[in-house]
Amino acid sequence: MTTHFLGDTAVLTGRTLRHVTRSLDTIITTAITPIAMMLLFVYVFGGAIDTGPVTYVTYLLPGILLITIASGISYTALRLFTDMQGGIFERFHSMPIARSGVLWAHVLTSLVANVISLVLVVGVALLVGFRSGAGVLAWLAVAGILVLFTLALTWIAVIPGLIAKSVDGASAFAYPLVFLPFISSAFVPTATMPGPVRAFAEHQPVTSIVDTIRALFTGQPVGTGSWTALAWCVGILVVAYGFANASYRRRIS
Repeated sequence: MTTHFLGDTAVLTGRTLRHVTRSLDTIITTAITPIAMMLLFVYVFGGAIDTGPVTYVTYLLPGILLITIASGISYTALRLFTDMQGGIFERFHSMPIARSGVLWAHVLTSLVANVISLVLVVGVALLVGFRSGAGVLAWLAVAGILVLFTLALTWIAVIPGLIAKSVDGASAFAYPLVFLPFISSAFVPTATMPGPVRAFAEHQPVTSIVDTIRALFTGQPVGTGSWTALAWCVGILVVAYGFANASYRRRIS
């Protein structure tokens, strides 16, 4: 059964990956837009923001990476919605394949596409001055956090992809996720924010994740914030996975 599931998932993942490579707007949205945003902040706003001894591009990069992921996962919902409306799910279910492989193919495609986008963003950040004293273990920790965050948001994206009634509804859910880093420590220190905004910024998931990645990049102690970041990622992943699979079972029943 496991071999059957892995083989089916691999074939279906290859199919969805081919769709990504043929869609230029996907590449533009998931990679070029966050890069343009990073360049805008670094060269237009960076000189007005005091981040201490850390260069602004280094301070900024963790938030840009999370925005890259949030932008990319909206296409997971869109691809799922398109498949559902086109009747391809019904065709797959009439074949002797693992039903869960259909969902996992979209999730793994999202993971691969987002990893490529993240690598491109980090590459451009290096060109504009990003430097990190992080060792191999720190970089692996950053990669692990980003993968967990991608999986968590992707499973959230699966839900509107399955239950939305329109294309706009399938993709619009990602807008709040894209803007959430703006009300966090991603772009400016939270100490500069008004009281209620600061309270929200300091207790939402993006801030703990951004602060942990930033500390890993700069070689600073991560403290207990790393456990908070992991707890947010794992908690969101577990809840989203449960709701996504429940929605999937109802849709195909």
